[in-house]
Amino acid sequence: ATTNLYASALAKHADDEEKAKRATDAVVRTAAKIALICGFGISSLLYFQGNFLLSLYVGKASEQIVQPATEYVLIRALSLPTSLLAGVLQAALLGAKDSVTPLVAVLASTLVNVLGDGALVVFLKWGTAGAAIATTVAQWAGTTALWGPARNKLFTKSTPEQRLENKVTSKSFLAFAAPVLTLILGKLAAFGVMTHVAAALPGEAALASHQIVLSLFFFLSPFLEVISQTAQTFLPQYYVTKTPEFNTEAQVLAARLLKLGVLVGGGIALVAASIPRFFPFILTNDAIVQASVKPLALPLFLGGLLTAPVAVSEGVLLARRELKYLASVYVLSTIIFPFGLFKLKASGGPVSNVWYGFVFFQMFRAACFTGKLWGRPLIAKVATKIGLKKAAAPEVMN
Repeated sequence: ATTNLYASALAKHADDEEKAKRATDAVVRTAAKIALICGFGISSLLYFQGNFLLSLYVGKASEQIVQPATEYVLIRALSLPTSLLAGVLQAALLGAKDSVTPLVAVLASTLVNVLGDGALVVFLKWGTAGAAIATTVAQWAGTTALWGPARNKLFTKSTPEQRLENKVTSKSFLAFAAPVLTLILGKLAAFGVMTHVAAALPGEAALASHQIVLSLFFFLSPFLEVISQTAQTFLPQYYVTKTPEFNTEAQVLAARLLKLGVLVGGGIALVAASIPRFFPFILTNDAIVQASVKPLALPLFLGGLLTAPVAVSEGVLLARRELKYLASVYVLSTIIFPFGLFKLKASGGPVSNVWYGFVFFQMFRAACFTGKLWGRPLIAKVATKIGLKKAAAPEVMN
């Protein structure tokens, strides 16, 4: 939401640099305030109800992991306020077309995490708690690395009257962010139900193999999310100026991003899927888990490949402010998807079917999103080629 609103504010005042700075400053201040409030609120919820929520999440079949998981979550909750603030700053910097500072912050966070894991987990043998502390400190380091450059680039001095003139209220911000939150909750719900069902399936390797493949999917996701962010950064300027020429340019850029996304998605999905299929020993020493994770390679590849058109189209639709359509698709798919998984849970089917269910989940969303953007022009083009329709000027996205 921050990237989109920041880029839109920048495009709206492109002819006046000072107005643009004040407008974007207002977006970042409101987003940062909401991020900190949400961060402290969720931290408090996890602190007081973390054990109960985790018990609901994993079910009775995996009760033995609740205690170490609770310890991990309580430590990680300490970084939630700064983590959400870092997300806002990173999104705003991307909206300002600065990709270097977020990269430096990620590198700093990764370095601290690796060193922390080595010291606390490997050397001091602190186990889960050590991993949680290392990750928490790493997120603090990443936020710190973002804060200095963000203060200089994103915030500007202004009078109280100027701030009031450009004020972005929490209500107006949430009017855009609420549908976007629906998208995020839809994704979290899908992965949450998948993990819940995998934990309930028979066989000690089912949950372990699922978690390994889920981690690999999370590894490939950022490569596609960055293209979605690119769409939200560069496309709003075309939709602020609603002219046929700008709409045509937007359509060309969106199509290029889709091609790039499919190319990158196919390549990175192939790399990720080859690990459980041919090199499972890299992921685990357990022979049973190695055998269990191999059948998940194909659905991992298909799910990763389909994520490319989903992510790119999602970014384009967000840039176009097609929020109701996005939210409705996510709500519908999030309602339908769990029913199939719960039937699998009842039948005790293999864990690979959980991931084939995810493939159909992604296929449904990809069809809805790409159909919304390119369906009509594609149908018109096919109709013209087969002689059902006379050739006409190319249709642009409204």
